[in-house]
Amino acid sequence: MKKAVVLLSGGLDSTTVLAMAKEQGFECYTVSFDYGQRHRSELEASRRVADAMGVIEHKVLKVGLTDIGGSALTDQTMNVPDFDDPEKEKNSVVPSTYVPARNTIFLSMALGWAEVLGSRDIFIGANVVDYSNYPDCRPEYLQAFEQLANLATRAGVEGDSFKVHAPLLTMTKGEIIVAGDQLGVDYGITVSCYQADAQGAACGICDSCTYRKRGFAEAGVADPTLYQG
Repeated sequence: MKKAVVLLSGGLDSTTVLAMAKEQGFECYTVSFDYGQRHRSELEASRRVADAMGVIEHKVLKVGLTDIGGSALTDQTMNVPDFDDPEKEKNSVVPSTYVPARNTIFLSMALGWAEVLGSRDIFIGANVVDYSNYPDCRPEYLQAFEQLANLATRAGVEGDSFKVHAPLLTMTKGEIIVAGDQLGVDYGITVSCYQADAQGAACGICDSCTYRKRGFAEAGVADPTLYQG
């Protein structure tokens, strides 16, 4: 079986991607990042998901993104904003929850582990439909990173090319949930909220919570999310 490294945040999208990679027959190795995010709940969720879905190995790597700040997810002096429909801003404003260079750092570390494992496939839950204008979720970014991976690694220059898979890229949140539900994903063990509490209960009002709630409604699937209050 081919090996794949899957970026696993513990949220809805990355868990669905893991299920898709397994469905395609990959032996899955998952990686999460302790990057100074506002809560530990998503890291605990990533471990639950990895255990429940039988991955070969799960790593949690520490990256000090709080040292550079610049995001409401890593700087406790900044407030996480309530949902503000991007259509009001014509899909042009990058919100304060954007973490500078996050996907580049995460993909780079996943790339390094993949090369060590002999894997040439990396999966990420990037999406350009229901997202918050993050520049590192766009298809042109992922294509550029794939090109970089094949220029910057021994495997790549020897002609053993890497592939960055983003199977959710053009799916709505509802379509993602339908696909995951068909693959048997237990969304009740996932955490998507930007400011979940210690028990993993979601705020229900941030961007991530809003898209998640809309997705379950669109899919016609019961929402298993634990909400605060």
